[in-house]
Order: sequence, then structure tokens, then C-alpha cells
Amino acid sequence: MMHFAKIAAAAAALMLSACASVPVAPSAQDDFFANLSALCGQRFEGRVVTTDPADASFASSRLLMHVRDCSANEIRIPFWVGQDRSRTWVLTRTGAGLTLKHDHRDSQGKPDGLHWYGGDTSGQGTAQRQEFPVDDFSIELFNAWDASVSTTNVWAIEVLPGRIFAYELRRPAGRFFRVEFDVTRPVAE
Repeated sequence: MMHFAKIAAAAAALMLSACASVPVAPSAQDDFFANLSALCGQRFEGRVVTTDPADASFASSRLLMHVRDCSANEIRIPFWVGQDRSRTWVLTRTGAGLTLKHDHRDSQGKPDGLHWYGGDTSGQGTAQRQEFPVDDFSIELFNAWDASVSTTNVWAIEVLPGRIFAYELRRPAGRFFRVEFDVTRPVAE
């Protein structure tokens, strides 16, 4: 009996040590975050590539994004539309995946009424694309601000290394907005 207990303990120790030495493969979200982090510190000009007339003011403005304030768990990306510098996309790692939030500020730097809306990934996505369906907080916020049309939003970010960074907004009812930034041509500002 004592011999069996020693063998069982040795086998358990061997299995645990084998598990400890097996490296964990990075997930698609880890690879996505690494692709985005590789752009840190750089600014890029973009253009609206969709044709919805509602986006005419964006399409006729200079669009600039700056991948900055990068850490192991968060990346902040200010997005300027012409002289309007009120928007920042915030991507954060969570225990369940990735979160995208929209930090909107007024001209004094205080949170705008529609502030901190966004969503969480619902799957692994890919190393190049992550989708963020609207979260419960944002649905409540949109309803409170008479913006219920946004309660079905799905945002996406794509990072195609050496090619483009893209930001998208889709709604099942047909709304589609997409901006693409050429990451091969960083700009000073």
C-alpha cells in the first residue's frame, strides 16, 4: 500500500512539472494586441471608404489617428476629425477578452454625455480583426440619451500589418461606416 502511494505521488509530481514547462500559445487576441502595439507612437491619416451620405462631414475632413499611451493591457488611440479632437478609442485586455470603449470629451476635456460606450469581444476573433458587440452599459446609455438606434452597434478594428488599420461600425439595419488608415505612411501630425 505504501509503495502504491509513493508511485501515485511521484506520478502526480511528474504530471504537474510537465504542465509547468509547457508554454502557453498566444491567442488570436494576444496576436491582435501585439499587431496594434507595433504601431505605438505613430500617427496615420485615414479616409472614409464607405459611401453613406451620413458620413459626408467625416469624408470631407482630415482624419488622423495616433496610437499612443500603450501598456501591456491598454492602448489609447486619439481619433481626430478635422479640428475636432474629442474622440479616443480605448482598447483594454480583460480576463474574458478585449474591450473597446469610446472616450468622448468636450472642449474643456470633461466627459461628453455619450461617453465610454463600446463593447466586449464575444469570441477569439483573429490576429487581424476583432469585433465588439455593444455592451449592456452602452445600451442603457444610448437609451438614456435618445440614441436607441445605436443599441445594436457592432464595432470592429482591423490591423493588417504593413498595410492598414481600420475602424468599423455596423448595425443589422444596414448602417455601415468604415475608416481605413495607411500604416505604411506615418505622419508627423
